[in-house]
Amino acid sequence: MIIYNVTTKISNVIKDSWIDWVKRDHVPAIMATGLFHDFRICRLLEQDDTDGPTYTVQYFTDTLENYNTYIQEYAPRFRQESFALFGDQFVAFRTVMQVV
Repeated sequence: MIIYNVTTKISNVIKDSWIDWVKRDHVPAIMATGLFHDFRICRLLEQDDTDGPTYTVQYFTDTLENYNTYIQEYAPRFRQESFALFGDQFVAFRTVMQVV
């Protein structure tokens, strides 16, 4: 199994609207690609939340091919949408993991 993990530090200014958008619009749109079969949204604990909370969204897929298809065909549009809505009020980084 492949896990595509997106970790995002959110400004306090947008934290409520960001999490609502992720749950209502963003994750459902990514899941609608059919490339992932499950997801999990988590808030990181034991972090310095002075500037805002940190969340991870993990998307689960069975093949690296599905992940690569997502990155090539869908990710640029979803990333652009995030910046259009929230500008520089967040910082995100991505990792890919394989369950062993």
